[in-house]
Formats: sequence, structure tokens, C-alpha cells
Amino acid sequence: MNIIAWASIALIVLPVALMAWAFISVDRSGLATIRANLVRSVGDSSDDAGHSSLFNLQRLGSRLTPRGYALWLDKLLARLGRPAGMPLGRLLVLKPAMALATGVIGLLFLLRAPSGQGLLLYLAIVALVYFLPDLLIHGRAAERQKAIQTELPNTLDQMLISVEAGLGFEGAMARAGQNGRGPLAMEMLRTLQDMQAGRSRKEAYIALADRADVQDLRSFVGAIVQADAYGIAIANVLRTQAKQMRIKRRQRAEELAMKLPVKVLFPLMFCILPVLFIVIMGPAVINVMNNLAGNF
Repeated sequence: MNIIAWASIALIVLPVALMAWAFISVDRSGLATIRANLVRSVGDSSDDAGHSSLFNLQRLGSRLTPRGYALWLDKLLARLGRPAGMPLGRLLVLKPAMALATGVIGLLFLLRAPSGQGLLLYLAIVALVYFLPDLLIHGRAAERQKAIQTELPNTLDQMLISVEAGLGFEGAMARAGQNGRGPLAMEMLRTLQDMQAGRSRKEAYIALADRADVQDLRSFVGAIVQADAYGIAIANVLRTQAKQMRIKRRQRAEELAMKLPVKVLFPLMFCILPVLFIVIMGPAVINVMNNLAGNF
């Protein structure tokens, strides 16, 4: 057998062996205790088996994933708002499962016609499938951050009106969160829930800024924390922050408007102008060619 065949066999044997070793080396006694605590309130035995199997898969996925990479994925999910349908444990199981399934299917095609280019393409496809959830989560998280950045000035105006009407800062935040529909309203409601659960106001505000990871929101949280520490009037802070956020939003819109001609230049040169030249000069070129053909 040549080296390509041995490399292909190694690509399928080594991941399977690693997964089997990680599954065998699990602490059975500690796992049994945790499993019993997790399913103590569930009476159905089929549910117990489903919970235990899911916990085993999540534990296996966390053991196969480097810790730094898992923390980075957790940060991405926090930016996305931690969707209920895709927790970190399920994501750590889904990524290697998709890559392994793609690798097995691709290996069947590679063994039929082994080649160096086919092996490179095989590795590239497996890597792409493994990192595809990261790309999707990163894109959706970036869109969510832009939505928070856009909603922040209007939300601060609503909170300013509520504070000037006599509500406290938490009451204004609750009113803005209940009346809003975007991700910023959800984050504010979650911050209030953290404070109701016993978290201090400063820790809840800082956790809000860390979850969203938006620079404007981080600046607002820093101003609120300083105002709370030094006893500054919240209404003045909200008024100043709302004015600054509106100025920043207008500046970003002007910056995008200034970039628009540069972005339109290349599609105009390579897509629109050639077609326009063909439409305008095409008949004239045809007439000239017909006249020259008649002369000769």
C-alpha cells in the first residue's frame, strides 16, 4: 500500500481510537453521582437514559475540545444571546460528529481514486465542515451586535424619559426592556433577572457589557457604574450618554455614505460600463464592418 492509502486509514482510525479512549477513561463513579442528581426529579426510565446518554456525549465533546477553543465558542454563544436550541455542550458534540461523518463519506470516495490533490481536498472539506458552525455563529453574533449598537440611542432616550418621569434606573430599564423587541431589550431583562437572583448591580452591569461585547454599550455601562459609585444623578448621565450615542450613530452613517462611492466603483467599471459600451457602440461597429465588407 502506498503512503496515501496509509494516511487515509490513519485519518479514520486515529479519531475513532481517540473517541473510544475518551469514553472509556470517564470517571464512572463521579459520573453516576452527577447523573443521579440531574435526573432525580424525573420519574421515567426512558428519560433517564436519554439524559444520561446526552450527558455522556457532552462530556465526551468537552474532553475532545481544547479548553481555550471551548472558551472562545462560549464567548461567541454569549454574543449570540445563548440560544436555547444550541448550548455549548451540544455544539461541542455536533462539530466533531459532523466532521467525522463527512470524513467517513469522503474517505469512501478517496479510496476509490487516491491522489495527492484528492487528499488535500478531503482535508479541506473536513476542516470546513468542522468550522462551519463557528462561521455561522460568528456572523449571526455580529448582526446581533450591530442591532444592539443601533438600538442603544433610542433605548437610552426611553430610559431618560422614564427617569425624568420619576422612575428609578432599574424601573426605567425594566420599562425599556418590556417595551422593546430587539436583543438589547432581552439583555436588559436578563440583567434585571441577575440582580433579582442576588447579583450585585455592578456585577450585573459588567456582565451585560461582557455578554454583548459592544463598545458603545461598554462605555454606557462604565458611566453608569461610576455614577452609582460616586452618587451622580442618573438623569444627567443618561442625557449625556444618549446625546453621545446619537452623535456616534450619525457619524457612522456618514462614514458609510462616504464609503459607498468607492464600493460602487468596481461593479460599475466591470459590470455596467462594458454592457453600456456594447449597447451604444455595437450598432456602429456592425455598420462599419458591413461597409468595409461591401468595399472589399
